[in-house]
Amino acid sequence: VHGEIPVAFIQLKEDEKATETELRKFLKDKLANYKIPKHFYFLDELPKNATGKVLKRVLRDKVNKGEFD
Repeated sequence: VHGEIPVAFIQLKEDEKATETELRKFLKDKLANYKIPKHFYFLDELPKNATGKVLKRVLRDKVNKGEFD
């Protein structure tokens, strides 16, 4: 959508590690530059509904409110 900035919300598996730098390097050869997220947010747990789907609206609202800064 015009005017939206791509961001990534990441929930790592237990005992897994990754950094924003590593993810950017990995994505550089796989995505067009404008598709690479501008921000990477590492979360302990993604908000989900009763059926297990990620609540994207909740994440979007938190970003808009500056809760991840």
